[in-house]
Amino acid sequence: MKNSFFIILIIAFLICLLGVLSIYSSTYQKEGGLWQTVFHRQILWIIFGLLLFSIVSNISYRRFWDWTYFLYITALFFLLLVFLLGAVRLGAQRWLKAGWFNFQPSELAKLAMAIFLARYFSRKSSDDIDLSCSKFGIFSAVILPFFFTALPLSLIIDQPDLGSGVLLLLLFISMLYLTRVRLKYIIILLAGIILPLPFMWHFLRDYQKDRLLVFLNPNVDPLGAGYTVIQSKIAIGSGGLFGKGWLAGTQSQLHFLPESHTDFIFATFCEEWGFIGGAGLLFLYFLLIRQGFLIAQRTQDSFGKLLAFGITLMLSIQVAVNVAMNLGLAPVVGIPLPLMSYGGSSLFITFIALGILANIDKTRAVF
Repeated sequence: MKNSFFIILIIAFLICLLGVLSIYSSTYQKEGGLWQTVFHRQILWIIFGLLLFSIVSNISYRRFWDWTYFLYITALFFLLLVFLLGAVRLGAQRWLKAGWFNFQPSELAKLAMAIFLARYFSRKSSDDIDLSCSKFGIFSAVILPFFFTALPLSLIIDQPDLGSGVLLLLLFISMLYLTRVRLKYIIILLAGIILPLPFMWHFLRDYQKDRLLVFLNPNVDPLGAGYTVIQSKIAIGSGGLFGKGWLAGTQSQLHFLPESHTDFIFATFCEEWGFIGGAGLLFLYFLLIRQGFLIAQRTQDSFGKLLAFGITLMLSIQVAVNVAMNLGLAPVVGIPLPLMSYGGSSLFITFIALGILANIDKTRAVF
């Protein structure tokens, strides 16, 4: 439907605009030519993202059924390539450098897994709208799809990128629930994940252990691992009801808040625009996510329905984890805020995902 296309487009553009304002505010006083081009690059990537949204929204989502395995294998290939040619930044090897653009394959893997799981748990025929997952045994319902999810998940965690890995796992569990897989199978899976967690502590890297410890008590290491969380909470709290005003945030302007234009852009925004601004931003995300769920609910084709649910859940989890991380309610795991945080990879994949959503709503009327 044309209405959903424009609703998604307008909401996404507004969020991007707020993101550009926050990126400019947090970088314009930093020294060096690189910082002076950051918000220019973000504007350029938004333009490309809008173009991708327009193109993908006119490609039938049913094409992704045929492209599923190609996308999955491509995502795995790029994840493997990271270990050979990937650029190292902030102690992590997550990016492939192409000229002045750094591509993050884990972003592609998120969308590829949403498409893969939607195909796996659905039927191709538009006339057959019933999901057959309730008839699956534990191998077909849980073990086999978990194996396909674990391949990219393990590669992402080894980069290391614990946040994107956790996102894939949460997406997989959510899709199991939505596809009517027997509840006892889901409980068995959760038990198999939760019970070994205490023993996994010994396999975590030192900085990951520090992040978990400071999540429980940031004051354990206030000048080290807990510094970012403390500064983020100070920034959000100091914004008050109406904020300090654009370009007037002390935590971001005086560089107390690390990664203020990427992972902690929500704290930057709340410091300058206050509780009212933060609530308004979250309302925009609510409208965008609500639109995705509405599209999923009114789509009768099982593949389109699950794909819409998968994409919407992917965006929902990213927003929830990032905001919780900024508020100190979740460990710092390095997940960007969709459409807000600086970075081309996340922006492009998000616009492609939104384009697929718009096409699902447009194409469903044909069937």
